Amino acid sequence: MAGDGVTSREGHRAFNVMIVAQAGRLQYEAVLFAASFARSNPDFPGRLFVAEPQPGPLWPEDPRISDPRIRSLLTELGAEILPFESRAFGAAYPQGNKIEALLALPEGEPFLFLDTDTLVLDDLMAVPFDFDRPSASLRREGTWPKIELYGPGYTEIWRALYDRFGLDFERSLDLTQPDEHWRRYLYYNAGFFYFRCPRIFGERFLRYATEIRDDPPQALVCQSLDPWLDQVALPLVIHALGGGYGALEEGWMDGRTTCHYRLLPLLYARESDAVVDLLEEIAAPNPIKKVLKGYEPFLHMIYHGRGRKARALFDRDDLPRKEANLRNQLRKAGYWER
Repeated sequence: MAGDGVTSREGHRAFNVMIVAQAGRLQYEAVLFAASFARSNPDFPGRLFVAEPQPGPLWPEDPRISDPRIRSLLTELGAEILPFESRAFGAAYPQGNKIEALLALPEGEPFLFLDTDTLVLDDLMAVPFDFDRPSASLRREGTWPKIELYGPGYTEIWRALYDRFGLDFERSLDLTQPDEHWRRYLYYNAGFFYFRCPRIFGERFLRYATEIRDDPPQALVCQSLDPWLDQVALPLVIHALGGGYGALEEGWMDGRTTCHYRLLPLLYARESDAVVDLLEEIAAPNPIKKVLKGYEPFLHMIYHGRGRKARALFDRDDLPRKEANLRNQLRKAGYWER
């Protein structure tokens, strides 16, 4: 077990991996994730959990994985279905699943959370995680806050958040970046994050996120928190628990070891040949193909060849700088499926 202090290849500490799946797109993405994980990590010493929200008052419809074939396939691929209760977010903010699911993981065992729309390309045990210094994905753009002409700037907004929770704002800054540039301030994509204990991380994440949602500082008056709430709270959690920029050497995650593709049209348009080849390899076996064909975007993009056609429209060495522009080009060409 990961909590027993097990070490493995290169002496790295074992840990558990968690994704979230539920009815709809995420259950199909979970199959691709688990298939890529099994292929790239056949001797993984930890456990792979697929966290699943349970029915309750915050879900108007049953959120659980709806296809029994998917449940069976995930188990065959080595995953454990992990039920959890939604007490703070639910259908109103499904991104909150990644926060509440942490509290269902084995306490005291290091964990790595990954968004379900991720492929595992290589051995996760080779990644030099320091689970005492949390970090998260740097594959992001300056999506929050949106600075209004006469409203508060980056410094005022982020300082208000750090002050709310008694955190040292000045220590969080990247002083190599200019004042009022978004990169100066801790900001992550919540596509992955990790720490030595999911209970400690999850309780802190839940407290910060719900307080920001329910009683935001005055400096956030012009800001939308949907869908950004998790990415607003996450830097505060990481900073509070001793992490920050530089805690993980760049190039491992969102690089040689994982690919957070977001949506298949984006994967085909911008990712490497190796990622596309891996996707199509793991999607080819009949048991997986039979399940994934039940989701139309996967049917069209992978099995009907629309992904390869979309890919041919783009030069990977000269892609649009902003993801929004890439999405618009895919949409204009008729290849935007989600």
